[in-house]
Amino acid sequence: MDNAPPSMTRLLHPHVAPQPGGTPLVTPIHQTSTYELPRTAEAAQIAAAVAPGGYYTRYGSPNAREAEAMLADLDGAEAALLVGSGMAAVSAALLSTVAAGDDVLAQRSHYTGTLTLLGTMLPAFGVGVRLVPQEDLAAAVRPSTRVVYVETPSNPTMTLTDLAAVRAAAPDAVIIADNTFATPYNTRPLEFGVDLVVQSATKYLNGHSDVTAGVVTGSAALVAKAWETARVLGPVCHPFEAWLLARGLKTFPLRMARHNASGLAVAEFLAAHPAVRAVHHPGLPGHPQHDLAVRQMRGFGGMLAFTVADAESAVRVLRATRLCRNAVSLGGPETLITHPASLVFAHQSPEELSASGVDPAMLRLSVGLEEPQDILADLAEALSTVDR
Repeated sequence: MDNAPPSMTRLLHPHVAPQPGGTPLVTPIHQTSTYELPRTAEAAQIAAAVAPGGYYTRYGSPNAREAEAMLADLDGAEAALLVGSGMAAVSAALLSTVAAGDDVLAQRSHYTGTLTLLGTMLPAFGVGVRLVPQEDLAAAVRPSTRVVYVETPSNPTMTLTDLAAVRAAAPDAVIIADNTFATPYNTRPLEFGVDLVVQSATKYLNGHSDVTAGVVTGSAALVAKAWETARVLGPVCHPFEAWLLARGLKTFPLRMARHNASGLAVAEFLAAHPAVRAVHHPGLPGHPQHDLAVRQMRGFGGMLAFTVADAESAVRVLRATRLCRNAVSLGGPETLITHPASLVFAHQSPEELSASGVDPAMLRLSVGLEEPQDILADLAEALSTVDR
């Protein structure tokens, strides 16, 4: 794995198409739904192209093209597809690579929307889906396996998938990895043989809690297939949102360095607190997959989960926090705390929650960009409400 951080220089200086007069330092927002085309044969070529930037905004836009170039560079990919949400990226990637009768292998621990797509929607289309424990994924591959879908670290248990081992076990399958928690700052799955990477750009990539977007990266051929699926389903990332995402990406490496450092500091504090039963963060030496994390990750991110005595105690801690905000999503500048069993995974049954490792006594934390000592003080005060 290349240990170099993403290039800050390339993020700050993306290619901008020349304009009459001076070239704008920041790409303008192309707030239009359609484009006037030349009255020549070139118009048909534009209409038939994959992801044209100046044809019809459902197909793409100059703002989306700029963000896609930045995102492809971050992942070390040939191409990127920007869509309207993380689940739109997951859906476009999966639906463009499967057909009725295919064998899809996935882990049991996934984001709630992904679990519904895998457990309900794909089977309704005649796609066979097998969900297995995350650590058993490589061993569960069959010669007939068409697609392997992974998420690492997984939400919210922070369990890792050994990407190199899965690639070795499934040499002929399409491997799709959700890299939202790790981000390309900490892991670049394509370097481990993954074929397509999906991410919720709503989270760390944008980093400001003001955009909903998703991205698929990989080979030009597979991304083109994902675009054809997205063209039909219509999950547009509109020009303004794409512009905001590109702006957020310019500070991505700086933000991630802070998230990494603060996330580890908070994890170490919680691991030493007597009111906390367990802390799930791959940067801790006590994490059962710490060695894999060191091999596969450049840093360990700002996401963690921790469990207290019981569900009642978890709710008490949640309600006692002041700096940490009770909200879903993650990766923004604010520290967010949430109760996964009742909020993030509200659409899953108790059996599905248990299979995903979601403990009712668990709280998920997205460590933000505040001063670390302020985050620790807020958590210490909240944890003091728990009986020990």
